[in-house]
Amino acid sequence: MSVSNKPATTVAVLVPCYNEAAAIGKVVADFRRLLPRARVYVYDNNSTDDTADAAARAGAIVRTERQQGKGNVVRRMFADIDADVYVLVDGDDTYEAAAAPRMIERLVLDRLDMITGVRHEVAKEAYRRGHRFGNWMLTSLVRWIFGADVGDMLSGYRVLSRRFVKSFPTQATGFGIETEMTVHGLEMLMPLAEMQTDYKERPAGSVSKLNTYRDGFRILFLILTLAKEERPLLFFGLIALVLALTSIGLSIPIVITYLQTGLVPRFPTLIAASAMMLAAFLSFFSGLILDTVTRGRWETKRLAYLQLPPPGST
Repeated sequence: MSVSNKPATTVAVLVPCYNEAAAIGKVVADFRRLLPRARVYVYDNNSTDDTADAAARAGAIVRTERQQGKGNVVRRMFADIDADVYVLVDGDDTYEAAAAPRMIERLVLDRLDMITGVRHEVAKEAYRRGHRFGNWMLTSLVRWIFGADVGDMLSGYRVLSRRFVKSFPTQATGFGIETEMTVHGLEMLMPLAEMQTDYKERPAGSVSKLNTYRDGFRILFLILTLAKEERPLLFFGLIALVLALTSIGLSIPIVITYLQTGLVPRFPTLIAASAMMLAAFLSFFSGLILDTVTRGRWETKRLAYLQLPPPGST
C-alpha cells in the first residue's frame, strides 16, 4: 500500500492559482482521485475569471490571498496549513498528477525533505520559447554558486516535508519562490532528491503568467541576493578580485613610466587605482565579517529545522 494512504501520514495538496479556470477543475479532480486521503487546497490570487468556483465545484478547499504574486500565495499556504507531507503544484494542468503517490512514498521512506519533479517534455509546446534556455542558465548559476547538482530549479512541482515547510523563511513575492526553496534546501543541508515527471502543454484557454524576460531578470536578481546573504565571502570576494585586478591594470603603465622617467604624470589614474585597491580590501574584509554573521544565522536556522521530526517518523 502506498504510504500516502496510511492514516499516520497526512497529505495536503497546495495549488496556487491565478486565472486558471480552464485547468483547475481537472487538476483538483486528478489529485483527489490519486490521493483520496489528501486535502486539496486552492488559494485564489485575485483571479478575474471563475477559478475559485471551478475549484470548489471539483472538491477543493478554496481560500483567497489578496497580495499578488505566487511567492505571497505560497508563503500564506505554508503558514496556514498543517500536514505531514505537502504537494505543491501549479494549477495549469501541465504537471503529471500520477507521479505524486510515487514522490510521496519516496519522501517518506527515505525521510527526505524535498523532492523536485524534474520536467520531461511530452509535447513540443510544453515550454515557451526562451524558457528552456532561461531555466538552464539560472539553474547552472545556482549550481555554480551553491555547489550542488540541481536538474530543474524552476519546477513548480514539489513534494515537501513538514519540517521543510515550517522552517522556510521565504521572502520571495513572485516566481522566485522556486529558487528560494531550492537554495533553502541546499543551504540547510537537507536530504533532497529529484524525480523525472512528465510535463505537457497547457489546455486551451490557459495562459502562462510568467514573463520570460521580466521574471527571468527578477529571478537572476534574487539569486544574486541569496548569494550575498548566504555566501557573502564568495560574493564580496569576487567583487574584491575584480576591483583589485582593475587597480593593478591601471597601475602597471604608471609604474613603468615611473621606473623609466622617475615621474608620475597621471595623478588622476593613480588616485583611481589606489581607491579601487582600497575598495577591494574593504570588500574582502566585509565578506569575511559577514561570513561569520551568516554562520551564526545558519546555526540558528539549522537548529530550528531540527526541532521538527522527519517524514515517516510518526
